Amino acid sequence: MTKTIDYFYGIGSPFAFIGLAPFRDLAERHGASIRPYLIPLIEDNGGIYSRNRPEPRRTYWTKDLKRWAAHRGKTLTFENRAALSDPTPAGLLVIAAFEANQDWLALTAALQEAFWSRAEDIGKPEVRIALADAVGLDGAALEQHAQSEEIRAIWASNRAVAAAAGVFGLPTYRFENELYWGQDSLPFLEHHLNGETPIA
Repeated sequence: MTKTIDYFYGIGSPFAFIGLAPFRDLAERHGASIRPYLIPLIEDNGGIYSRNRPEPRRTYWTKDLKRWAAHRGKTLTFENRAALSDPTPAGLLVIAAFEANQDWLALTAALQEAFWSRAEDIGKPEVRIALADAVGLDGAALEQHAQSEEIRAIWASNRAVAAAAGVFGLPTYRFENELYWGQDSLPFLEHHLNGETPIA
C-alpha cells in the first residue's frame, strides 16, 4: 500500500524552502507520495507571522533561519524583501500544476529558490510564467488556470483542511493523522515512516 504524506506549506515560508529537498528525498526513500496543501499560516490555530512577533523572538528566528539555511546548503537573501509582492499567487500556480498532474515539486523549488535566494518578485505574473517555463511547464497556461475560481476554491479548501487538522505553522507534514511541524521534525517523520510508533 502506497504511503501518502500530506504536505502543508507555502511558497513564502523560508523553512519550507530550506526543508523541501530533504523532505522530497525522504519521501522518495520510503516510496511515499506527497499530497500538497498550499496554505497560509493558520493564525486561528496559533500561527504567528514573523512580523507580528516580539523583537527578541524575531531576531532569534532570523538567526535560526540562517543557521538552518547554512546547514541545508541554501542561500537566503533578506535585502529588499519589503518591496516584494505577496507570494500567494505563486501558491495558486503550484495548485494549478498539481491539479494538471504536472511537476509541482519542480515548480515549487523554482519559485522558492527565486523568492528566497534571489529575491525575485514572484508576485508578478511574468516572473512566475518565466520560472514555470524554465522547468519545462507551460507557464502561460498554468497562470491562466491559477486565476480560475476552481483553483481559488481549492486554496480555500486547503486552508479549511489544515485548520481542521490542527495545522498552524509551515511547513507541516501529516502521516497517518500524525502532525510534524517544521522541517526540523523530519527525523520524527522518518521514524514514523519506518513503522515506529509515534511518541505522543
